[in-house]
Amino acid sequence: MEFNLPVTAAILVGIVAVGTAALIGMGFMATSTVLMMVTPSMLVFGAITLAVGVKHGEYRATR
Repeated sequence: MEFNLPVTAAILVGIVAVGTAALIGMGFMATSTVLMMVTPSMLVFGAITLAVGVKHGEYRATR
């Protein structure tokens, strides 16, 4: 499996979708709270973490 941008984005969205479904399914929080606050923050945090991880991997690959 080659990790390019579409594959990586799909995996990130899939992980966030599973997390969102789990939170909605557990009934821990109101669905509106999960969809309006938690899911966007998961996507933003995931994107930031992905960017930092890619840059770190590039750094490690050149050393």
